[in-house]
Amino acid sequence: MPQLTSLLSAAFIALASLSTIAIADTVTVYSARNEQLLKPLLDCYSKETGTEIRLMTANEGALLARLNAEGASTPADVLITVDAGNLWLAAQQGQLRALNSPVLQKNIPAHLRDPDNQWFGLSVRARTIVYSKSAVRPSELSTYEDLAQAKWKGKLCLRTSKKVYNQSLIAMMITEIGEAKTEEIVRGWVANLATTPFPDDTSLLKAIAAGQCQVGIVNTYYLGRLLVKEPDFPVGLFWANQSGSGTHVNVSGAGITKHAKNPTGAQKLIEYLSMEAAQSFYVDEDLEFPANPKVKANSIIKEWGSFKPNLLNVAKAGELQAAATKLMDRAGYK
Repeated sequence: MPQLTSLLSAAFIALASLSTIAIADTVTVYSARNEQLLKPLLDCYSKETGTEIRLMTANEGALLARLNAEGASTPADVLITVDAGNLWLAAQQGQLRALNSPVLQKNIPAHLRDPDNQWFGLSVRARTIVYSKSAVRPSELSTYEDLAQAKWKGKLCLRTSKKVYNQSLIAMMITEIGEAKTEEIVRGWVANLATTPFPDDTSLLKAIAAGQCQVGIVNTYYLGRLLVKEPDFPVGLFWANQSGSGTHVNVSGAGITKHAKNPTGAQKLIEYLSMEAAQSFYVDEDLEFPANPKVKANSIIKEWGSFKPNLLNVAKAGELQAAATKLMDRAGYK
């Protein structure tokens, strides 16, 4: 019996060691990013490191609900999602942990990451003004605020206020110019609408091209995608607020989950996604801007020229998201 006990103990220790190795060589990712964009990067990482990546994709709301429901039993090591508002919410709900990484501190500028290092931006989205090339001269454009002026009555198109991209834009405006002034501007936008808000930026851009409206606000990569298919697409891009605080930017990003089984592997993966090769892939495949300033923009993006981004920390998009949503509701922005 003592010999059998000894053998069983040895077997248990061996199995425990194998389990540890399996965990160490596996990273589970919950992602709200398009699988076609992310999976090639994860496959490259697996090939280079031998780490198995288990990927589960869903929209951002479903992922956060799942993390909350699973609690400590979640298999997720990494959360990847779009918009700083969603990342901020995940941190506020206690689903992320602080990440001490000199690599990420070096690769990702301070305004594109959580002040408490619970999440880091991995790509940058600029949300700016677009216009009909046949109906509007760039010299007529200037700021987000100017689109509330009477000269744009019946000429403005907007995406629905239900989308987090617009909620984040309004939240950043509240941070800069205060709630009362921001509400005045949003009411001006609503008064200037040519039609009801659109469900997505692509529909908005096509409405401008069709003459349904003359100006709008979109994430730049939506225009980039249309230009890839149709180089003569008749909509131009204008960098907003260049004489002031700069164009609104946001991020897609990642953090390590609070209950990660492999936090070391999770950190290594996020660091990999911040490096130049992975960042270049984001830029070329989705026409976003790199979060890592060492990486060059795609050729289509370069044609739009350089711009001054707003350097407010993007975490403000989350902190004031509830206030932004209430403001848009009061202003009649649907």
